[in-house]
Amino acid sequence: MTSYPLTWLYVPGDRPHVVAKALAAGADVVVIDLEDAVAPDRKEYARAATAERLGEPQPVPVHVRVNALDGPWAAADLTALATLPGVSGLRLPKVTSPGQIRQVAVATPVPLYALLESALGIEHAFAIATAHPSLRGVSLGEADLRADLGVRADAGLDWPRSRVVVAARAAGLAPPPQSVHPDIRDLDGLATSCARGRILGFLGRAAIHPRQLPVIERAYLPTSAEIEAAETIIKAAATNEGAQALPDGRFVDAAVVAAQRTLSLGRSR
Repeated sequence: MTSYPLTWLYVPGDRPHVVAKALAAGADVVVIDLEDAVAPDRKEYARAATAERLGEPQPVPVHVRVNALDGPWAAADLTALATLPGVSGLRLPKVTSPGQIRQVAVATPVPLYALLESALGIEHAFAIATAHPSLRGVSLGEADLRADLGVRADAGLDWPRSRVVVAARAAGLAPPPQSVHPDIRDLDGLATSCARGRILGFLGRAAIHPRQLPVIERAYLPTSAEIEAAETIIKAAATNEGAQALPDGRFVDAAVVAAQRTLSLGRSR
């Protein structure tokens, strides 16, 4: 079955000792950040330290968030990192057009992930999601998006959130993970926000501190009741041809994909 990461732990690229700790923190994916978490005068050091770390395979998948593609550092980031054996993916920030994805894809064999962080990026969500086979996922960068839209309350982001979920699924990509919850002390708020994200169709979440990881995992792992229901759906689909009504009124053929995902998550933990 397909494996679905639930936790994506961001760590600053200019702090190698923190990167080492992050790799042992239990996240499904570690994201070394060369962009927002690194000051301009530390960019070259962060790139070099990251390249040194990722010169060999890592114990968990490692993605690198490079700098903005239209800025002065991205080209050097891509040149230094794109072919290293420890890089499992490149996360491209502030993507606004499919052309940006295609331009990077022709120069690197690494799977790509687009971050949509502006109104223009949201408007082009499906075009970006289908830009190139190397693109494996899309997600939101909510801090910049919130500023671009002038949103004052969290509910103001519900439409862009749904837009990126729909774009990802329409493109055949995995459901996107939620953006980070910035208050690392507010674990109750994180849990509540994750529950809301799950309702909207997200799967998993980015984190900025290891203490957030178990909260995210608990929120997104299926319950025993959900696993039991999924097993019922898969069993019915295997023994009956065509659409088959379940006791709760659902039809098997419409529920099989979600059931398979639920079982995959339940069996992977």
